[in-house]
Amino acid sequence: MPEAAVNHYKADLRAIEFTLYEHLNVEQLFALEAFSHISRDECDAIIAQCHRFVNEVTGPLNGAADRAGCTLERGVCTTPAGFKDAWKKLFELGLMAFPMPVADGGLGGPHAIAVVLEELQSGANCAFNMYSGLTHGAADVISNFALPEDRARFLPPMVDGRFAGTMCLSEPHAGSDVGAAKTRARHLEGNVYAITGTKCWISAGDHDLAENIVHLVLARIEGAPTGTQGISLFIVPKIWVNEDGSLGGSNDVTTASIEHKLGIRASATAVLNFGENDGCRGILVGGKPHMGMKQMFRMMNGARIAVGVQGLSVASAAYLNALRYARERLQGSSVRQFKDPNAPRVPIIEHSDVRRMLVEMKAKVEGMRTLCVKVALHADLAHALHAVDEAKAIYHQGQVDLLTPIVKAYCADQAFRVAELAIQTYGGAGYVQDNPVEQYCRDAKIFSIYEGTNHIQALDLVARKLQQHGGENFTAFLTEIAEFVAAHSDKPGLGAEIRALGEASAALQRAAGSLMEFFMSGKIDQVTLVANPFLEVMADVAIAHLLLGAAVVADAKRTKDEDVDDDEPNRHEVDFYSGKVMAAKHFVNFVLPAVHAKVGAIVSGDRSALDMPDGGFSTAF
Repeated sequence: MPEAAVNHYKADLRAIEFTLYEHLNVEQLFALEAFSHISRDECDAIIAQCHRFVNEVTGPLNGAADRAGCTLERGVCTTPAGFKDAWKKLFELGLMAFPMPVADGGLGGPHAIAVVLEELQSGANCAFNMYSGLTHGAADVISNFALPEDRARFLPPMVDGRFAGTMCLSEPHAGSDVGAAKTRARHLEGNVYAITGTKCWISAGDHDLAENIVHLVLARIEGAPTGTQGISLFIVPKIWVNEDGSLGGSNDVTTASIEHKLGIRASATAVLNFGENDGCRGILVGGKPHMGMKQMFRMMNGARIAVGVQGLSVASAAYLNALRYARERLQGSSVRQFKDPNAPRVPIIEHSDVRRMLVEMKAKVEGMRTLCVKVALHADLAHALHAVDEAKAIYHQGQVDLLTPIVKAYCADQAFRVAELAIQTYGGAGYVQDNPVEQYCRDAKIFSIYEGTNHIQALDLVARKLQQHGGENFTAFLTEIAEFVAAHSDKPGLGAEIRALGEASAALQRAAGSLMEFFMSGKIDQVTLVANPFLEVMADVAIAHLLLGAAVVADAKRTKDEDVDDDEPNRHEVDFYSGKVMAAKHFVNFVLPAVHAKVGAIVSGDRSALDMPDGGFSTAF
């Protein structure tokens, strides 16, 4: 079989099913009016269809596309072989349209199911999925903020894949400092403006998959205030789109270069020049100036959750490949027979340290999946209950807001850690391109950097989200954990771990109190110094809670199954549920204790990093 046709992707559909239906009860959505038009059977069929698609189409392209990358010649960006056909098939299946509103040509499906579709697609081919992911985000902004005539002009071709989309924020001189943007907009007529400027780090910024690319561009209208309050958002198509939807001529959007990257090489990350020849036009989103940051934040928040799902996706693929290798690779004898020179070689999964690495990967992957699905479920419930029970809707939206930086930062960081552990499990075989885990590690590194570095996520958490709604969202988060601990702290086999969760949650509260003291005493630099460890502490507490919640469910089902005849299918189920319990116990006993060390560092108020003179870092230059 030629290398290009090898599909290394693996997915654990049984684990996904458990998270959706046995643990988080996503089926509750189908009883609500907002989702009454869709059923579990239909969702399961779409998941199965997506699973076939990624294993038959995009998965086999992943390795070869990574090695080929994208090319830019004479201003034309070309994606790797097979991508154009895969793009066509993706939209024929309607996978991108699943969570989009019915009014926009979508299926109006739950985000909790869409997370699974994204996991499968990103896990199989992260770079390819960047193109449709950015298109979905841009379409969502147009759906929510554009004028009706502009929605009619751009949404249908974006939903059916004729047009793709991007978000254009960063500029070479500014990076994450969006308020320093120099891209300009000059009024021409109506809602049409002349756009001039340069944007960089534009994911899926140019390609040959669709007949047009719709860029959402942040720019400052002439005379607008400085900073972010003067930023406006514009629809800037690569090829102008006439009012009747037909294509016009070039819109003076040129690709100056594409980046040569560590990972996701098959996704074109572009530097784009707008209006080099004074011929670029943009349409003001919603006809409202100076609203760009508010409008773009919808796409940015969605993208941050999407990055978390990417992290889960790549981590899961890395873990399952490492697990397969550990079951097949024979090396060394069992430690129980270490004195016997004639002892047979055993699969490396029998070695203690390999098992430690595997269970850590498993726990983190399943914790990430549960976190991503739970946040999506909160979003679905906020949407569905908005007109029925406003108080509950506010609660669910508050949890989405609070947990979004956790989803992005934790899953991004842990994707890289899990991929690194997968390489370690393979040993030297993991470091070479013969096996897929080295690519997973390279692909995962960007997740902690783009869509707002993880430090930006931590600042968002400590400076905004903890105090949002008077701290009610954070209080509700802690209350849910406290109620879980109170209900299950005496549970046989898990009680000690559940009580440890309660202690870790109390430590998290203590750290939050220290942050407030730093704020009140004017030590803002101290807050920013400990923002990242605080996010890590909160993430570990959240993941431990979710894993233990899954373990409580699994333990009850395991006990029930053990009473049934020990046939082969039932044995698999007992083992499956036992794995949930053991993964939770391992996480609590091996990972969660770090919470107390980090909280100790946070509350100590140590200022060594802040007080060190610049010359103290090195005298080398």
